[in-house]
Amino acid sequence: MSAELQDQAPASALTRRQALAGVLSGATALLGGCSSNSSFFSSSFFSSTPQAPANAPVPPAVTIGTGQVKVGLILPLTAGGNAGLAGQAMRNAADMAVAEFTAPNIQVLVEDDGGNADAAGRVAQQALDQGATIILGPLFAQSVSAVGQITRPHNIPVIAFSTDANVASPGVYLLSFLPESDVQRIVQYATSVGKRSYAALIPQNPYGSVVEAAFRQEVARHGGQIVAIEHYPHDQAGMAGPVRAIAQSAARADALFIPDGGDAVPGIVQMLVTDGLNPRRIQLLGTGLWDDPRIYATAALDGGWYAAPDAAGYRAFSDRYRARFHQDPVRTATLAYDAVALVAALVKTQPDPQVRFSPQILTNPSGFTGIDGLFRFLPNGTNQRGLAVLRSTRGGPRTISPAPHSFATSGI
Repeated sequence: MSAELQDQAPASALTRRQALAGVLSGATALLGGCSSNSSFFSSSFFSSTPQAPANAPVPPAVTIGTGQVKVGLILPLTAGGNAGLAGQAMRNAADMAVAEFTAPNIQVLVEDDGGNADAAGRVAQQALDQGATIILGPLFAQSVSAVGQITRPHNIPVIAFSTDANVASPGVYLLSFLPESDVQRIVQYATSVGKRSYAALIPQNPYGSVVEAAFRQEVARHGGQIVAIEHYPHDQAGMAGPVRAIAQSAARADALFIPDGGDAVPGIVQMLVTDGLNPRRIQLLGTGLWDDPRIYATAALDGGWYAAPDAAGYRAFSDRYRARFHQDPVRTATLAYDAVALVAALVKTQPDPQVRFSPQILTNPSGFTGIDGLFRFLPNGTNQRGLAVLRSTRGGPRTISPAPHSFATSGI
């Protein structure tokens, strides 16, 4: 998949995880070392992104902190629309992480790529020229690829925020919410409580392609069976046929997977009911896109399950962010916070500069815990997250399987 997933979804998806996260207590708690079994602190999907011109001059970096270890942070600060808003919020979150960490020995060089891949490459080189030993960001897939081309020859690691796993690679790690993690957790849980046969209704878009591949893999891995899969376009007339077909086929399944958001799922479920599906006789499953008031308000979705981070940490983060900046954070702000806090913690716990950002440290199997809960980087650059399973109710989400505190007990 060549297109950045964030570029494909509606702008309303910016708030799709407004209640999802885990906690990093002020970024000051360091739990153990990070050589063998450390566990210290620790996608939104954007509409098409207006970019700054490719030949725009590179503005000078703004610095956060006065420490000795320089860290590049590349964000789309001057991009139009939602991307620029996300960039500004992520810069604020980086500032907050440095302020809340105890004596951080880092200096964050905030670089603006304007949402443009060529500019991302130029500012990455600028950060390296200023002495950056690790790069955080950028946000979009093409920009991540451009930055990787600059950093790879210098053996400088990147912790990026794209949701497109295709741009991950050894040395280019993604901290974002990958759809594959949602699928892995919900199938794991459903199987653990006896669901063996599955049907799926998949949107015809890049997100749907990713989750379908993960769904097929996870069902097979857990010994389940897929009895039917249908695909639908995002127009009501085009939905009718696939919805009718899955309503008939789903009678043979224990669970029906609908990986879409509040724009589509309530209407789809009403169509399924009209076509004869009884949502009380089949378990409805979703992804983190179900974190939406429109899902909770739909009676037919009451009792549906989906996977997402625990909500407590994001609520606490949002409260502190509002107190500091007098506005609500964009959901991706926690990614910048966790990335900066992780780097500050590694600088504190790993005094050897040749070791602190090495693959052995960054891909520690025990992982890290941050605002959005437990996570770990895999050697191929993707990540795994410790997610909760929630049940949709008319009063909002209810946790039915808590997020794990350790990958050793997560079953992942």
